[in-house]
Amino acid sequence: MAEPTYSVEKKCPVCEQTFSVTRTRGRQVMDKQDSDFCAHFKDINPYYYTIWVCSNCGYAAADSYFEDLFVAAKDKIAKFLATRKVNVNYSGERTRDQAIATYKLAIFFADMIAAPASRLAELYLRLAWLYREGENQEEEKTALLKACEYYEQALMRERLPIGSLSEAAVSYLIGELARRSGQNEKALLYLSKVVGNPATKLEPRVLSLARDAWHEARDARDQAAAAVTDGD
Repeated sequence: MAEPTYSVEKKCPVCEQTFSVTRTRGRQVMDKQDSDFCAHFKDINPYYYTIWVCSNCGYAAADSYFEDLFVAAKDKIAKFLATRKVNVNYSGERTRDQAIATYKLAIFFADMIAAPASRLAELYLRLAWLYREGENQEEEKTALLKACEYYEQALMRERLPIGSLSEAAVSYLIGELARRSGQNEKALLYLSKVVGNPATKLEPRVLSLARDAWHEARDARDQAAAAVTDGD
């Protein structure tokens, strides 16, 4: 049986040296998907290997845009790394903790070069998923809050669709992330917009998810209000 991962050589756009990248083989079988689109896989988790990290200079980014750096961004990262000795190697099989470390590195560099908010949102969301897998609820919530914040910025400033997400899907995701991170009023605001938009009928799955999340957010808000009343 073939190994679930394999290695390929890539050229770093910052230091221009080659390094080894570990990738998952073929499409992974999904067991289920959470309401914020986090997929759970039968065997290996491909989220562990989405971030490429150059073992020579330490530059890290998602595989889909690792090699796409504007000259100014490349120069800024190169200048930052020039005075630092880097000793990282994330090739080969990764643990969850190693995967988390790669996402933190990617977020650091994305923030340094003022990457689009949608990129930071996706990085924080996937980081939250890894914390969820490890049942670290506090860190998951922190990452979800950041993902929600950046998706809001992306919705206001970036051209739609954002990746594969339509306006309705992004609005739903903001509402769902707000709900999951305890921001029930914000959740209800965004989810109401999705449910009340006639155009969402063209996306029945998003509409169904938004309705379910709206009911959960409303119930959570009412329970919180009742608890405050009972405590008076």
